[in-house]
Amino acid sequence: MKLGYACINMSMPSKFKSCRLKTVEEQGLGKVKEIAVHNLAEVVRVLEWNIAHDIYFFRMSSDLIPFASHPIMTWEWQRDADILALTAEISRLRELHDMRLSMHPGQYTIINSPREDVVEKAIAELTYHQQLLDLVGGTDMILHIGGAYGDKKSASERFIQAYNGLSEDIQRLLRLENDDKTYTAMDVLGIAKATGATVCFDIHHHNCNHEADADVTQIVTDVFRTWKTTPKMHISSGKTGPTDRSHHDLIHETDFQYLMGLLAGRDADIMFEAKQKERSVLTLRETVKW
Repeated sequence: MKLGYACINMSMPSKFKSCRLKTVEEQGLGKVKEIAVHNLAEVVRVLEWNIAHDIYFFRMSSDLIPFASHPIMTWEWQRDADILALTAEISRLRELHDMRLSMHPGQYTIINSPREDVVEKAIAELTYHQQLLDLVGGTDMILHIGGAYGDKKSASERFIQAYNGLSEDIQRLLRLENDDKTYTAMDVLGIAKATGATVCFDIHHHNCNHEADADVTQIVTDVFRTWKTTPKMHISSGKTGPTDRSHHDLIHETDFQYLMGLLAGRDADIMFEAKQKERSVLTLRETVKW
C-alpha cells in the first residue's frame, strides 16, 4: 500500500509557477515553455524528496504546462526535446522506485454539460492530461461526473454518452470519483457499470453524500471489482467534523483506521487530501507506526 499527497510539497517547499493569458499574449509561447520546463524540473525535485522520505505516490498538478488545452497553444510541448528530457527523468524515477503518479483535472472539466463548447474544452483538457501522464508513466486521471443540471438521470445519461465517445487512451487512464454534493458512490458505480469505467472511491465524500440505505462495505467491494490494477482511493478528514466538506490540515487516525477496516486486508493506494500535504502523510505514518 502506498500513501500519497497532492501537487505541492510544503517541506521543501516546492515552487511551481503559472502565468496569466495576457502574459502569454504579450511575451509569447516561449514564456509558456520557460514555465513548463521549470515546473517539470520541480516535479523531479519533489519526487527525489519523496523518495528520500519513502513516499511513493504523488498527484501531479494540472498546471504544469500552462494553457496546454487552450486554443492559444500552438507550441507542440509533447514533442519538445527539453520537455521530453524532463518527462523521461520523471518516468525513470517512477520506474526505478515503483512510484505511482496521478493527475486530477480541475472542476471545470465537465463532460456531461448540456453545452457543447464546455464538453469540447473538457475533452481537450483530458487529452492534455492523458498525454502528460503517458509521457511520465502515470496511471490515473481522476474525474467527477459533473453537474445534475436539475435532472440527474439525464445528466448521467449525457455523461455515459460522452464517456463512450472518448478516445481509448483517455478511457485507459480515467477513474470516476464520487463527490460530496451530487453524485454518490452508488451513482458512480451505476455509471461505471454502464461504461466499463474504473471507480476511485473517496471515503470523505461518501460520508458527506450518500443514500440512506448505502452499504459502504458493499460499495468498497464493488469499487474493487472495477479495477484491473491496485485500486486508488482518496481520504480526507472534515475540518470541523466527519461531514464537513472542508478539509482538515491532517488525516485523523480514526478516519484512516475506518478506511483500513473497510479494505479488510485488500491492497489499495491511498491519496491524502489534506491541507498539510506531505506532512499529513508523515504525521499519520508516525502515529500508526506505518
